[in-house]
Amino acid sequence: MPLFPLRTLSFIVAMVVLGACADTQPKYVEKPVGILYNDAMDKLAEGEYFEAARAFDEVERQHPYSSWAIKAKLMSSFAYQQASRYDEAILAARRFIELHPGNADIAYAYYLLAIAYYEQIQDVGRDQKVTQLALGALDEVVRRFPNSEYARDARLKVDLTRDHLAGKEMAVGRYYLKRGSFVAAINRFRAVIERFQSTTHVPEALHRLTEAYLALGVAEEAQTAAAVLGHNFPNSEWYEDAYGLLRGRNLEPKEDKGSWISRIWRGVF
Repeated sequence: MPLFPLRTLSFIVAMVVLGACADTQPKYVEKPVGILYNDAMDKLAEGEYFEAARAFDEVERQHPYSSWAIKAKLMSSFAYQQASRYDEAILAARRFIELHPGNADIAYAYYLLAIAYYEQIQDVGRDQKVTQLALGALDEVVRRFPNSEYARDARLKVDLTRDHLAGKEMAVGRYYLKRGSFVAAINRFRAVIERFQSTTHVPEALHRLTEAYLALGVAEEAQTAAAVLGHNFPNSEWYEDAYGLLRGRNLEPKEDKGSWISRIWRGVF
């Protein structure tokens, strides 16, 4: 007869197995805040960005009311961004902004938030929602902290972001133009000269307006687009092309001051 009944023996074996498994589980070890923070900084210096971000999160988790936790929250956003974990970077930056609006590093937090969006901008063939978010966040850095060290870079990136959005409008406009959807194309090119007048895409937009209006048989608007193009970008190859299109119809560039193109360009609207 066995020393233990089978049911009892099975229970003992199960408890031994569970005990062995428990020994292999990682144990929670509380560490001094300085050690945790320095460990995170070491990982950051070694290029272990995701591990560094998690380590900074641990600082906040173990010591939520310390001054180190405030710094760690901001560094967590930076480390997640370096690891291309943009959702986590955005979340960490937003939490810092919400919880510490008066902190001395608040400008940097807004800048980190903007850069996390900016670095996700994709080519003009893709949806540009994140580009709009980047533009809004960069504008906020410039507006809130115009004299900060981050505003200069933010202004540069605002220009690049606006140029990117204009490029998206141009890509869609060219698509419509190629398909013969001239009114839809004109609306896209109008958006460029109306909303993105300082970008590099404006000369082509005016040329495409000349092309689209000629295709529709609206000579006055075509002449106006070419005239505005020639006056503002006389050495542009786009003006040469637009001029050639008009000459092919025995027309000349001629600005109609009542045209929406002329009114937008002169800032009448």
